[in-house]
Amino acid sequence: MLYSKILQTPLGDMFALADENFLLMLDFVDGKYCVKNRNFFGKNNINLSNNIIDLLEKELLLYFNKKLTHFSVPVKFFGTEFQQKVWKSLQEIPYGQTISYRQQSENLMIPQAVRAVAAANSHNKISIVVPCHRVVGTNGNLVGYAGGTERKKYLIDLECSILVVF
Repeated sequence: MLYSKILQTPLGDMFALADENFLLMLDFVDGKYCVKNRNFFGKNNINLSNNIIDLLEKELLLYFNKKLTHFSVPVKFFGTEFQQKVWKSLQEIPYGQTISYRQQSENLMIPQAVRAVAAANSHNKISIVVPCHRVVGTNGNLVGYAGGTERKKYLIDLECSILVVF
């Protein structure tokens, strides 16, 4: 069974989709994957929460309040083997840091595949939790975020501000 819920965040409403064990999608309601998949996946399941979505909701609240630097909600990727490798590498980028697409390609040991890595990042369907917002252009410019560069800037600024840990 699939579960989905609209979650409110400081950056706007987000659509979360999960099964019993994994978060499958987290996208802004105006985002390209949400618009494309929401009716297909979750039309009859909106606001049917489960333990995965409940955990996500708690962790997003902590994240936006600068009290969480790493998400524990389990995720499941749907994509090619290459895309999944790229998305897993996003989860290795430390909180509060950014890398370039070139650096990400080099970290994956495929420095010649910068464009392919960037294209895979653009197909990440699990925003924020899988932090593609931490990848920037080689010159540091904020490029290539499906949620828009304003949201990308907000997330990077949030992570680079002082962290409050209790």
